[in-house]
Amino acid sequence: CSEIPQAIKYHMVPSGTANAALATTATKTTTTTTSTNTAAASATTPAKTGGGEGDKTGEEDDKDDKAAQSLLNKLIRSNLVNTTNQVEVLQRDPNSPLYSVKSFEELRLKPQLLQGVYAMGFNRPSKIQENALPMMLAEPPQNLIAQSQSGTGKTAAFVLAMLSHVDPNNKFPQALCVSPTYELALQTGKVIEQMGKHYSEVKLVYAIRGNKLQRGTQLQEQVVIGTPGTMLDWCLKFKFIDPKKIKVFVLDEADVMIATQGHQDQSIRIQRMLPKQCQMLLFSATFEETVWNFAQRIVPDPNIIKLKREEETLDTIKQYYVLCNSKEEKFMALCNIYGAITIAQAMIFCHTRKTAGWLAGELSREGHQVALLSGEMQVEQRAAVIDRFRDGKEKVLVTTNVCARGIDVEQVSVVINFDLPVDRDGNPDNETYLHRIGRTGRFGKRGLAINMVDSRFSMNVLNKIQDHFNKKIEKLDTDDLDEIEKIAG
Repeated sequence: CSEIPQAIKYHMVPSGTANAALATTATKTTTTTTSTNTAAASATTPAKTGGGEGDKTGEEDDKDDKAAQSLLNKLIRSNLVNTTNQVEVLQRDPNSPLYSVKSFEELRLKPQLLQGVYAMGFNRPSKIQENALPMMLAEPPQNLIAQSQSGTGKTAAFVLAMLSHVDPNNKFPQALCVSPTYELALQTGKVIEQMGKHYSEVKLVYAIRGNKLQRGTQLQEQVVIGTPGTMLDWCLKFKFIDPKKIKVFVLDEADVMIATQGHQDQSIRIQRMLPKQCQMLLFSATFEETVWNFAQRIVPDPNIIKLKREEETLDTIKQYYVLCNSKEEKFMALCNIYGAITIAQAMIFCHTRKTAGWLAGELSREGHQVALLSGEMQVEQRAAVIDRFRDGKEKVLVTTNVCARGIDVEQVSVVINFDLPVDRDGNPDNETYLHRIGRTGRFGKRGLAINMVDSRFSMNVLNKIQDHFNKKIEKLDTDDLDEIEKIAG
């Protein structure tokens, strides 16, 4: 890590939100801040795009950067998501009784922590918390591998476990939490500081680039949160942390972690230094085979919590395609659609930043209130754009793939694929198509998806998407106003 001459001091922003993931600005001071009292300042996210150790450069326009997307989801979630996914629990010992809780009181938490939970806006446990918390807080501690999306209360759950297991009388690190990037570590730190607001005896320190400690420093903080490279250095090279005294090890965002060069090995090296009785908790939004293999190497004898994925359905979405010969014709078709039907809010997906920028400009000139979202924007800027769109300040959101996931806007009635989604090899990207048009037809409403086709190639892509989902995509003549009016019925 490069030397950062000025340490960053983080100011707390009052928040009544459930996961308190609000983007704010960091102000620099010339003091060297190596640790933060949990009752004091709250860590905030400097405006970067999910960088940190192992940054990747040269990402394609429409490629989702996993770390940036994860951070974006945290920033735009002002409360818990109402998930319909069912939770599936696989116990390490199938014969032991399965406990779940419906209230935080049942967990017999320290009063200071219960106060912190309620102050953060949690009134009762979320689905994942109902099952995960009894396992995490059990004595003796149990290991856990859990699948959870952003907005399910997962961070609050493992923070509660960390704060519950540490002994404030022991002035040395007892809980480690590893996050894939600097920014994601700061977001988790913010939750720790808010939940520990009334538990000032427990202190937190960040093992992140730029937090340079003098050699020989003996850490007094009980909780350490950071990125894998710095955390490993603090354990192995500088010996700021005695791994043998660690009671809880949390590995967050495992699917993002393994996407970054070196993080997987660093995480495994940290885990191998920890005592056998140390509680291991691993979280991931997805569980493809690579993540699963990694999880099993990190967490011995785990309990497992998985989300039974409710199949995303196209049943409530009417799908159409429009034949065009150029992007200008696509734009004219778009204007005709807008001229014929009332659209509450629309999301329009483009393949490249250049097309998205051009289209946003053209729509603006036609008098539409347009928001533009693309990959080169800083994560906080993206979050601000999404918030404005969600609040209805803009009626049209033009975006590249960066925004295809995780955005729930109730008023979105139309999704338009200005360009059909394809992977690097030019094959139809069925999953992205589903995520894109899944922005509409939510919350029990009927949705409308319109696909622009401008070549034999894109017609071929459309046919393959139609075959894959076994759902007919009807042709729409945008020169016929009566026909357009009918689709809105």
